[in-house]
Amino acid sequence: MMVIIIEDEKPAAEKLVNALHQYDKAIQVQAILGSIESATEWFRHHPMPALIFMDIELSDGISFRLFDGCNITCPVIFTTAYDDYWQEAFAYNSIEYLLKPIRQNKLEAALKKYDALSRYFASHFQQMMQGHQLKEKYKKRFLVKRGTDYITIKCDDIACFYATHKLVCLLDCNNQKFILDKSLADIEKEVDPSQFYRVNRKYLVNITAIKKIKAFTKSKLQLLLEPPASEDIVISQENVAAFKNWMGG
Repeated sequence: MMVIIIEDEKPAAEKLVNALHQYDKAIQVQAILGSIESATEWFRHHPMPALIFMDIELSDGISFRLFDGCNITCPVIFTTAYDDYWQEAFAYNSIEYLLKPIRQNKLEAALKKYDALSRYFASHFQQMMQGHQLKEKYKKRFLVKRGTDYITIKCDDIACFYATHKLVCLLDCNNQKFILDKSLADIEKEVDPSQFYRVNRKYLVNITAIKKIKAFTKSKLQLLLEPPASEDIVISQENVAAFKNWMGG
């Protein structure tokens, strides 16, 4: 892990370096900077470290001023002899506020907190990216024929797909119907399952087209769409629980 120390007292900086290496010898201190001016210059020419240890009262002013001139995006652990600034510090990327003299157990607790936060955000970022990649695999539009021309219809503008008389049709939000040369099973695999649901053998519906859900006979459900379908859309008793779960996200 790459860190920098912003500290104008050399003995305090050296003590902090030793304490960091006592916790983990793999921690690399890229720079020890003793003023706002030198830190500002360093940030102009170097990539952001993983973590900054920052004293607050430096020889040329309060270190919070650094955030006015530098785009500091990494976490900060403030190290100071004063407890006057702790509330303000959390407005400046702070994950911890350590009072001098810094005790080893407090430092190690702060570093463990940083490690836990790093793992949490890395894991959630990976999940977010995987979800984004999955969404990229789904179709965003369908090519359909209108007269002698072809047009594209966005999935967001599709109310439902349905099977009728051995044909599969697309019904858009403007109540226009188009014939597709695909089966409902194939279409179901191509569209985002968080957006479209196969409610029964004949219908694959867009969640945004569901206007009302009504109780039907024998614990079944009936869907009313907008635009309306040409027949009753009924969800069987066996599929009701799965449908409710999908609707609830």
